[in-house]
Amino acid sequence: MEDQFSQSPNSDAYEALCQEATVLHQRITNLKQLLAETERENQKLRAELEAKETAKTENPTPPKTPVIQPDSLTMAATPQQVSRPADTNGKNGQAPLNGNGSVNGSQPATSTRAKSSSTATLIKPPEPQISPDDDDYLNQIPDDVEMSLFDHLEELRQRIFYSLISVVVGIVICFIAVKPIVQILKVPAQGVKLLQLAPGEYFFVSLKVAGYSGLLVASPFIIFQIIQFVLPGLTLRERRFLGPVFLGSTFLFLIGLVFAYLAIVPAALTFFINYGSEVVEQLWSISEYFEFVLKLLLVTAIAFQVPIIQILLGILGIVSSQKMLSIWRYVVMGAAIMGAFLTPSTDPLTQSLLGGAIVFLYFGGVGAVKLLGK
Repeated sequence: MEDQFSQSPNSDAYEALCQEATVLHQRITNLKQLLAETERENQKLRAELEAKETAKTENPTPPKTPVIQPDSLTMAATPQQVSRPADTNGKNGQAPLNGNGSVNGSQPATSTRAKSSSTATLIKPPEPQISPDDDDYLNQIPDDVEMSLFDHLEELRQRIFYSLISVVVGIVICFIAVKPIVQILKVPAQGVKLLQLAPGEYFFVSLKVAGYSGLLVASPFIIFQIIQFVLPGLTLRERRFLGPVFLGSTFLFLIGLVFAYLAIVPAALTFFINYGSEVVEQLWSISEYFEFVLKLLLVTAIAFQVPIIQILLGILGIVSSQKMLSIWRYVVMGAAIMGAFLTPSTDPLTQSLLGGAIVFLYFGGVGAVKLLGK
């Protein structure tokens, strides 16, 4: 048994294993060489691409307008001479030529016939031009920049800070010129004597008038800050309506102030003056009077923003003009409730004027949404 274990392995099997190992080693070497050659080719291709990109960057060529052939294809043809029958007077089996190099009584000998070749060039059609009215174009967000939550909060803080500064500046300016503003607001109170019932009451009234007036003066800048905050998230379609909506809102706000000053405030004051004129003498506190007038002016100006809200709802596709028109009964009832709730007075004339103005503006907003095709 010991002699059997001490014998050497089969020489044939050993040689076969050695040959297989040699073949595998050769294959591995070949693969390494192939990979090295492939890497060199890739490096050459990358170098060529970089050189082309650099050349394009340094010497940009103007875009060429593509030309569309009738069949959108141009075929490369190989001209071949058209064979002619042999003439009895010709030589070497060719027809005799006349003075201009053509066969007598036939076309010139150099005429060729184009035969379709195996190569064909496909002309690239022109890229479609994007129209300003295209849906994909209008739904783009030009200033779409990714921002974190803290970046949004920081920008919001800055916008609020700038708005507060504008309000403070407006209040200071209006406080300097508060006496002319007070004189203008006293005009509707004809036949009424305003009294200062406590020390410093007129001073605090001046601060209140300057505060309301400063807020009114700073409101365009505040709206501008709001627009700058929401503008990066708006599409081109939504930005098209931003300017008209801003101008329309400002115009309606001013119209509301004028309407309240010329119609609602005088009507309310006349009602209260005539109601108790035979019983009491009209002596009003200056603080209560200006509180009443300023609130009525502000509420009316805000109520005049109803058409702007309707237009925004129509543009966003939330409510259509037909839907707005179908609920007119509820709108009339809501306008009456708003007139009673928003006006600081309790007289029915003031409430009716404000409610009627809201209804009129609502139907005007329905017409505007209808014109927009919504």
